[in-house]
Amino acid sequence: MRTVRRSLWVACGLLLGVLPASLWSQELSIEVSPTDSKLAKIVLIAGSNSFKPGEHEYVAGCAVLADLLKQTPGVAPVLALDWPKKPETLAGAKAIVCLFDGGDKHALLAADRMAQLRKLTDEKGVGLIGLHQFVDVPKDFGDRMRDLMGAAWEKGHSQRAHWVTRFGTFADHAASRGVTPFQIDDGWLFKLRFVPEMKGVTPLLRTVSPKAASQELTDESIVAWLYERPNGGRSFNFTGTHLHASLAEEGYRRFLVNGILWTAGVEIPKGGAPVSLTLEGLNKYLKPAPAAVKK
Repeated sequence: MRTVRRSLWVACGLLLGVLPASLWSQELSIEVSPTDSKLAKIVLIAGSNSFKPGEHEYVAGCAVLADLLKQTPGVAPVLALDWPKKPETLAGAKAIVCLFDGGDKHALLAADRMAQLRKLTDEKGVGLIGLHQFVDVPKDFGDRMRDLMGAAWEKGHSQRAHWVTRFGTFADHAASRGVTPFQIDDGWLFKLRFVPEMKGVTPLLRTVSPKAASQELTDESIVAWLYERPNGGRSFNFTGTHLHASLAEEGYRRFLVNGILWTAGVEIPKGGAPVSLTLEGLNKYLKPAPAAVKK
């Protein structure tokens, strides 16, 4: 009977777009910090809700990124769901990766989370990585987000849309080391409000909708960038990561991992970060798992 109830509970969660965090915690190492203080601790915060199969797979995406980060010597990724429950989880972190809903459902709008993050970034210089909807905040929070990331998505000005893009050339920067061309179908946030004069901002990727009247790649088409904050901390943002399947692209994986490592202050190898990934490794955290990998 208990098994039946659990199955119904999970099924209802899938229908509602919510998976109980306790279910994830049974199968993943959650908030297990490294015992060696010499390791570069990188905390990945994943929203535990789901959207559609293969889309907004925040937990699966962060779990795969954690596996990829482990391939770089001296790096210790720590996975947290929704927001860290243990105070020691964020302590000593070199960088924090955020992959969860934005807008009115943004995780930073709850409790004192924005203040927690600002204390870590402003006082400790902790690196901050925002993926997909992270820079999408209510307009009142725009300046605070720009302080953190160098840009914010602003309702009534900024835009979002889906299209397929091939990235073939990359900025002359350490974050681009070893990144090979990749093509992905993604949901982009663009036409963002950046800090004045783009001070501290290094654009990495630009894309424009194939349906747009002008195909010129301007600052309004920036979808990935680095930001060196005035206090000396680093930030990296990529407004893609909508589809989990994109992680099958080696160039895409290396682009993300390089950006995370740069933000954490970890030296990126000349050939780029190691990002080996099998099909099983790509899909093993998905719920429900694709038919091809079910056992």
